[in-house]
Amino acid sequence: MKKILYSTLCIAALFTATSCNDYLDAESPSVVDADFVFSNDVTTRAALTGGYFDWRTVANGQVFGDGNFYALDACGSDIERHPEGYNNQLPRHIPESFYENGTAMSSYYPDSYLNYFKDDDKNAYNMLFGVVGKANAVITAMENSKNFESIEKATTPTALSQMYGEAIALKATVYRELIKYYGDVPYIDKFGETAKNLSPRDSIYDVLIAKLEKVENLMFPIGSIPGIEAANKSYFSKTYVQGLIGRLCLEAGGYQTRRDDIKPVSGAGTALTIETKGQAHDGATYGRRSDWKDLYTKAKGAYSRLLANPGRAIFHPTDPRGAKDGKGRVLGNPYQYFFQQMHDDDLAYADESIYEYPQQQGNDSDARSYAHGRPCTGSNNQYPNKAYGQARINPAYYYGMFDPNDMRRDVAVTVTGSVGAKGVEQILAFTPGAQAKGGGPSLNKWDENRQKTVWIAKQRNSGINGPYMRISEIYLGYAEVCAALGDDATAKQYLVSIRERSFPAGKANTDAFITKCGSMLDAVIEERGFEFAGEGDRRFTLIRTGMLADRIQKIKELTKSMMDGLAKDGYYRFDNGNVISSYIWTKNVDAKTQYGYRLTAQAPDNSDPVLFPGWRGQNDAWESYGLDYKTDKPLTNVAIKGLFTPVTEDDATMKGQGYTKVSWGADLLKNKTEYYDNLFKGFEPGNYDKAPIYLIALPPNTVGAGYTNGYGFGK
Repeated sequence: MKKILYSTLCIAALFTATSCNDYLDAESPSVVDADFVFSNDVTTRAALTGGYFDWRTVANGQVFGDGNFYALDACGSDIERHPEGYNNQLPRHIPESFYENGTAMSSYYPDSYLNYFKDDDKNAYNMLFGVVGKANAVITAMENSKNFESIEKATTPTALSQMYGEAIALKATVYRELIKYYGDVPYIDKFGETAKNLSPRDSIYDVLIAKLEKVENLMFPIGSIPGIEAANKSYFSKTYVQGLIGRLCLEAGGYQTRRDDIKPVSGAGTALTIETKGQAHDGATYGRRSDWKDLYTKAKGAYSRLLANPGRAIFHPTDPRGAKDGKGRVLGNPYQYFFQQMHDDDLAYADESIYEYPQQQGNDSDARSYAHGRPCTGSNNQYPNKAYGQARINPAYYYGMFDPNDMRRDVAVTVTGSVGAKGVEQILAFTPGAQAKGGGPSLNKWDENRQKTVWIAKQRNSGINGPYMRISEIYLGYAEVCAALGDDATAKQYLVSIRERSFPAGKANTDAFITKCGSMLDAVIEERGFEFAGEGDRRFTLIRTGMLADRIQKIKELTKSMMDGLAKDGYYRFDNGNVISSYIWTKNVDAKTQYGYRLTAQAPDNSDPVLFPGWRGQNDAWESYGLDYKTDKPLTNVAIKGLFTPVTEDDATMKGQGYTKVSWGADLLKNKTEYYDNLFKGFEPGNYDKAPIYLIALPPNTVGAGYTNGYGFGK
């Protein structure tokens, strides 16, 4: 929630252009006197600030907030799903299901939802290229300046070499997003160059990785960048560059859907061979580079260098807050602590973050918690404001995959939302719908109830930052490359670190988990799913690891077993011991009188229906923001019985305790079409392994400029 004060120096404005085409067609390689701008730290930082500003804008609005990530990643994996009815949101749901396994290619594009046909300058593709242009303007000007040789050959980092590295990192970050969503794209090396055609993505990856390796030692670790506050994590650091090298190597060496008319070429211009997997589809194949181990080896080196000196990226194996807070709330969950930090002061960053793109409370149209948080009915000036809740969780994953002892489960997933007009919580019914009106279990990691200072005046103004890279990703990325390269001992060391901090002492059972998964590599990938559940990481992780078809089949089979059990017996017992029942029992309670607080943290055990599941409730002090409950004992919290264990008392006893019987699994069964039939629609037994159609078609103005579509879209 960092408030950035962007410089008003006219230097930054000199690097501004109106659209992607300004960068594709610019004739002049420079627009300012490079020796003037890059002669000192102040003017250089001012020039770079414009690039950061545009990256923040596109990251939140077109990539992660209401754009590509929102429409595809946050609701398109075996973990994540959509809240509304399939037929009500076809432009989202058809691409989310990989175009119904490639059978619905001509019907819908996510483009129609992402402004592709409305405004050529405000879609993700063009705006990302706009940021490439800003980065190239800085890079080209620095490389043309008289002092560049001293910057490039410095034996120790300097303020100027750090900023040169930041510009390279900015460019590499943006190209990472372009390749992830669009595949092969134009590569523009210097400001003023004109893009002639689509460049093979493998060559782009190689070139960017080499550039990052070149600047790595010209930069400072996070927390020690000259002129930047030590706690500020909204700037690219050496730590981030090392993590980005690892990230790009994993993706470059992973499986991707490729078009047959663009031949794979390395950064050195040599032809590459591709190991294919599954069936081809309409001129598209699914495969990875045969030299993928070389890339994984590079990733292993970058991750190990980062872990040797992580700077101020702090991995907390225990909760720094202790066992309880001053009100008696149970804490003791270090995973929970990371997300609580993201709700704290507007000037704060989470300890485990390596990079967060900043959002200013009250001024930005941000996605957390509106799109990617705990749902809430209502509008502006409510308690809290409306939250749509795009990222929902597949019920079979919530019940059947999460270990009941995993302390990440309640942080990741909630079964209650908020009624903003009343400042109370309510059950998220399985009936399709947005906000807290339905849609089923939801992502729970961001919730305006939990902010230290809440912005009431307007929705989408929470100011919660975007967490783009954190240290747990590095642990799991390192474990992944080690496992893939045969170093299971090191992989296990880092897998254990992640698991043991997520479970009560003695409950992680890592050896049994590895055995259940079938291999160390599979265990690491599954663990990554639990660590980043609901955050949209899962979809592309399964694509690049080649595990997509297997996980789709497993979640469909598990969902069918759950539905069959509910239909036959009125309940279904999963292998982990959890039971989903046709009905649960709920009642509203005055938690503040009973406990001294409304907003819960870690559940001490599963015996208290108000505190379990944990990490829910309501803000402790909505009254201080103007809410008049009209009583000093408002019934703000929901007590729940029967969520994971069948209720043994008879109906009369439950009613005598003040509980109401609520349709739960019965509603899930009523909506089987949404939760099973439309779950990865088009994927059926014997038909899971076609090349997945996950990339986004190029926008019409780009195709009209001479580029063509592919990847199963035709041309």
